[in-house]
Amino acid sequence: MHSRRALLYMPGDNWKMITKSVTLGVDSICMDMEDGAAVNKKAEARETIVKALQELDFGASEKLARINSIGSGWEQADIDAVLPHHPDGIVIPKVESFEQVEWASKIIEAAELKYGWPINSVRVLIGVETAKGILNLKEIASHPRLDAIIFGGEDFAASIGATRTKDAVELLYARQAVIVACAANDLQPIDIVTIDYKDVESLRAESEFGARLGFMGKQIIHPAQVEPVQTAFTPSDEAIAYAKRIVETFEASQKEGKGAYSLDGKMIDMPLLKNAQKVLERAKA
Repeated sequence: MHSRRALLYMPGDNWKMITKSVTLGVDSICMDMEDGAAVNKKAEARETIVKALQELDFGASEKLARINSIGSGWEQADIDAVLPHHPDGIVIPKVESFEQVEWASKIIEAAELKYGWPINSVRVLIGVETAKGILNLKEIASHPRLDAIIFGGEDFAASIGATRTKDAVELLYARQAVIVACAANDLQPIDIVTIDYKDVESLRAESEFGARLGFMGKQIIHPAQVEPVQTAFTPSDEAIAYAKRIVETFEASQKEGKGAYSLDGKMIDMPLLKNAQKVLERAKA
């Protein structure tokens, strides 16, 4: 699992955009057969993604393929086309049940056995973007092949009849539900898309807020969004230095037999130590 996922969607049928994406240094490139490909372009998207997996050097970027939702009628052909070319992961949108993850997991495991790949070398990332998906998170998030849960804000708002606002207050409950389910199952939560990709200030603010909530990455729809998102989800030098001080002083205070102690006028105890260790883990990765 990447320690941070700035996840860039590329329309699966757009060869020019996919070839550009591998030059951007983004954490994850998600070549899309779902919303990013028109109904009459689904077959072309499959062929283009296969060509990309065969021919392009993705460098350090994770290569993902998003299939159409289960029940759409396209999902089987999508996964059958791209899987033999070993993407790093399959993204399943609009997941509402554990069984839908299991459907993909069985197909992937069969491919791993057939081609002699290590088991679990193809991960599953899922989109949760409906009321039913949020309600079933407890079961869904327990699936052993899962790596990350991507929260789809626009679809979720539509599914509950909410009006999308700039401060996204209508999504807060669901965003936190995704974070909690991920934290409980050691998965990575990935936050909403900032639709207005030209508004860099809004993107920065939304990314920083998402990082404060506990998200470990964000969906991106335009190359200009890569840098602000990667910056927001990477601990700053100040945060790293402070986390190091907490870890060092905590060890010293434990040796002296103290539980909680004061650092810069703040009480430091076990939860703050754990938080500091997470910051350092993220920085190291």
